[in-house]
Amino acid sequence: QVQLVESGGGLVQPGGSLRLSCAASRSIFSNNAMAWYRQAPGKQRDLVAAITRGGNTNYADSVKGRFAISRDNAENTVYLQMNSLKPEDTAVYYCNAGLYSGHYYPHDYWGQGTQVTVSS
Repeated sequence: QVQLVESGGGLVQPGGSLRLSCAASRSIFSNNAMAWYRQAPGKQRDLVAAITRGGNTNYADSVKGRFAISRDNAENTVYLQMNSLKPEDTAVYYCNAGLYSGHYYPHDYWGQGTQVTVSS
């Protein structure tokens, strides 16, 4: 049963913008913090940004000031607005539902991923 579905990835030039979306099942979305992770080829999956149920946010240092995570509680959707994209942002981006308590702790709820490629 698919419960998290990402969309919005693609090819963009350096300096460009993309907005990723993740549609979640209502039960998962309403009871969890949400986050975006990314995984580049040959590297581990890293946390990019997280948002609590109340809307508090946290970002990896590498994306602070460029990315913004938000959630629409009426639509059960979490977004990642990515601006000033760099080639090193190239990765598969995954949506996750989890717990935020000082740190973000992922549950085993993952989407299928969406590819973001930043290249000229």
